[in-house]
Amino acid sequence: MDKTAELGIVVIATVLVVAALHVGSSLLAPITLALVVGVVLSPVTDLWERLGLSTGTGALLSVALTIVFVGALGLIFQPLISQMVDQAPKVWSDMRTTVEMFRGFLRGLSQVTQEISSAAVPPAQAQTPSDPALSMPPVTEALFMVPAIAGQIMIFIGTLFFFLMTRSDIYDWAARRFSAPSNRAVTARRMRHADRHVARYFMTVSAINAGLGLITFAGLAALGLPGAALWGVIVFVMNFIVYLGPVVVIFGLLFAGVAAFDGGMGLAPAAIYVGLNSVEGQFVTPALLGRTMAVNPLLVFLAIVFGLWLWGAIGGIVAIPILLWLLVLSDELRAGSAPT
Repeated sequence: MDKTAELGIVVIATVLVVAALHVGSSLLAPITLALVVGVVLSPVTDLWERLGLSTGTGALLSVALTIVFVGALGLIFQPLISQMVDQAPKVWSDMRTTVEMFRGFLRGLSQVTQEISSAAVPPAQAQTPSDPALSMPPVTEALFMVPAIAGQIMIFIGTLFFFLMTRSDIYDWAARRFSAPSNRAVTARRMRHADRHVARYFMTVSAINAGLGLITFAGLAALGLPGAALWGVIVFVMNFIVYLGPVVVIFGLLFAGVAAFDGGMGLAPAAIYVGLNSVEGQFVTPALLGRTMAVNPLLVFLAIVFGLWLWGAIGGIVAIPILLWLLVLSDELRAGSAPT
């Protein structure tokens, strides 16, 4: 088989795999997220083993801690979301002029679009009324989504539990299937080392994000922004989503600043965060992570874009850990296969 045919097969296989990942997002996304969380929790799993707990008990404790952590975040965010909803009228009033200008632009764009559509589509088709029986109230749609969301949560919890409980067995099985008998122990050890590398990266990033959240809280509190502590927690969480997370925080702080202050002071909270985030991204993170954990920024950007396109928010969260794990594992296996 010539190289052109081989390349064509690889391209077709890649397209099919991506299509399957996209179509199966409701099943594969929570499974992948659980595997990433399991890799991040590998030091905790090793700690339970050193304390003499069984693998099942340790996995159950890790899953319980994860559920408690996520639930705590939900309880922390709920008051801030309610506060922002209550402040929406003031923000709307302060930004009325800008919003009206924007709405005028959209109305003009809508009119142009309708004129183009009426010219391109025959009148019989353009004036066909929509069947009201096909429309569904938003509340009903939400009720139909509850079983699907509950199912994804159960898939995540089950996958996380069984992965944590059988992680060593999975790596031993993979080593037996994909390496020579003489290298099986080394391959399994290198896979565990890749786990530790990703976990160490996550813990370092967590410490950086926690520091950024604390400093942001101090700056916002000195400014007098209501809910400064909650915004510090939001900064800590959203900074894990590279690129997209800080953008969400900036818009949120713009909203909160306009709601809390008058005039140009409404921009101050977002400006403080932008300055602190720039210092963190340009100096703190490179200094603490170092070259051993550095990843090409283009790969990071493409991985996040692909993850967001593929699975939405979950894809954006798991993109960087998966990329780092694959790069570290590739380096480890290459080093193990290199001639001595």
